[in-house]
Amino acid sequence: MSMIKIENLTFSYPTSYDNIFENVNFQIDTDWKLGFVGRNGRGKTTLLNLLLGKYEYSGKIHSSVQFDYFPYPVVDKKKFTNEIFFEIAPGAEEWELMRELSYLDVNVDVLYRPFETLSNGEQTKVLLAALFCNEGHFLLIDEPTNHLDTKAREMVAAYLKRKKGFILVSHDRRFLDGCVDHILSLNRANIEVQSGNFSSWMTNFERQQEFELAQNERLQKNISRLQQSAKRSSVWSDRVEASKIGAADKGYVGHKAAKMMKRSKSIEARQQHAIEKKSGLLKNIETAENLKLKPLMYHADRLVSFSDVSVCYDRKTVCGPVSFTVQRGDRVVLDGRNGSGKSSLLKLLTGEPIAHTGTLQLGAGLIISYVPQDTSHLKGRLSDFAEENHVDESLFKAILRKMDFERIQFEKDIRDFSCGQKKKVLIAKSLCERAHLYIWDEPLNFIDVYSRMQIEQLIKEFSPTMIFVEHDSAFRDSVSTKTVQL
Repeated sequence: MSMIKIENLTFSYPTSYDNIFENVNFQIDTDWKLGFVGRNGRGKTTLLNLLLGKYEYSGKIHSSVQFDYFPYPVVDKKKFTNEIFFEIAPGAEEWELMRELSYLDVNVDVLYRPFETLSNGEQTKVLLAALFCNEGHFLLIDEPTNHLDTKAREMVAAYLKRKKGFILVSHDRRFLDGCVDHILSLNRANIEVQSGNFSSWMTNFERQQEFELAQNERLQKNISRLQQSAKRSSVWSDRVEASKIGAADKGYVGHKAAKMMKRSKSIEARQQHAIEKKSGLLKNIETAENLKLKPLMYHADRLVSFSDVSVCYDRKTVCGPVSFTVQRGDRVVLDGRNGSGKSSLLKLLTGEPIAHTGTLQLGAGLIISYVPQDTSHLKGRLSDFAEENHVDESLFKAILRKMDFERIQFEKDIRDFSCGQKKKVLIAKSLCERAHLYIWDEPLNFIDVYSRMQIEQLIKEFSPTMIFVEHDSAFRDSVSTKTVQL
C-alpha cells in the first residue's frame, strides 16, 4: 500500500488561456477502487494523462507506482491476441491471462485469433485482463463500458470488484455502484475524494448542495436586512451630528452621534462577514435546467410494425426473427448482446439499405428523428452544423447551454469537443426536431451523470414515442415502457 499525492497541480493546454486545473490538492491510496466522476469537458481524461506524464504542468505528482492506461492503444490489430498480451504484460505468464479471461467469461480460444476478429466487447475484456496481469501497477480505466452490453457490464463490474488499485472513469451509475469503494469527483471548483460507492456519494453531494442553497438564501436575507440597518444608522448619525449646531449641550450630542456611528460600523462589519460566508458557498453547485421537447402527435395508434424481421450480413442471419409493434406513446428498448443486430434494426427504420428478411411497415407520413452511435463525422462550428441540419440555431445552442456547454465552446470546432460533448450535440439536434418517432442508438455513451438524469426527466415529462438502444440499466428502467429481447 502507498499513496498517490497531488500538490498544487496547475495545468492549461498551450492553445488555451484558461486553466483546466488550478492549485489542485488531493491524495489517494493505491489499494482503493476509485470511481472518477464529473461533467463532460471538465478534464477527467486530462488528469489521467497528467498522471501518465504526457503533459508538462506546475505543481507535484508523487507516486511510487507505475500507471497503465485503458484503452491500451493496440497498434497492429492483425497480430494474434496472445502476442498483444505479451506486449502489454511481458512479465506475466499465459496461464495468468487465461485465469483472468475465465473470470470475465471469455473463451480462451480468443488468444489464438487475430485481435481484429474479436468483438468490441471481447477486445475490452482481453485488454483489461492483460493490464491487470501487470502486478503492482495502478490502472487508469477510461470509459470501459461504451462497447459493452448490459450483461457484459455486469460481468466487468464483478471482475473489477475483485481487483484493487485503479481509477475508473464512468457515468454508468449501477456499474460504479457494483465495483468501487471510493469516489473521486471533479467538481466546478475543486477535486474531492470520498469513501463509498456512487450512490452514497451522490446522496451526500445533493445534501451538501441543499444545505448550501438554504444557507445562501438565509445569508442573502441577512445581508439585505443589515444593509437597511446600516443605511438607517448612518442617516441617524448624520442627523444627530447636524443637530450639534446651536445645541446647548454639544458634548452630549457628540457622544450620541459617536454611538450611532459605532453602531453603523458594527452593522457594516456583520454585513461584510455575512458576504464573505456567502462567497464560500455554491462554488460546486450543479444545476441542470429542465429540457423541453415538442413531439408531433401521429394520427394512428401504430407507428411501426416488425413481422419476423431478421437482419442479414453476408447472407448470414445475425438476429431474429423478431416481431413487435411501436404504438403511440411507447418507449421501446432493444436489448441483446453486442452483435445481435440492435443498431441494424434501428438503421432499417431510418431507410438504410440493410439486407433483411420478414416485413417492416412504417406508418404513412411518419417523421423520424435519429441519433446515431457514431460521432466521427462531426466537424465545423455549431452554427454551421445547425444550418446544415435545418435546426433553429438559437434553440440548438440554448439546449446545449442547459446541458452544461460554456459559451466559449460555440466558437470551437466540434472535432475538438470531448466525446461526451459530441454526443450532446447529436441529442440537442434531436431535441430541436419535431418528430413522431425518436430513434436513439446508444445516446448516453460518454454522457455525464447529470445530463443522463436531465434526459430521463425530459422523456418522462414529454412522453415521446421512442425506440432506442441503451445499456445504462438505470436509464432504461427509468424511461422504457417495453423491452424487446433479441
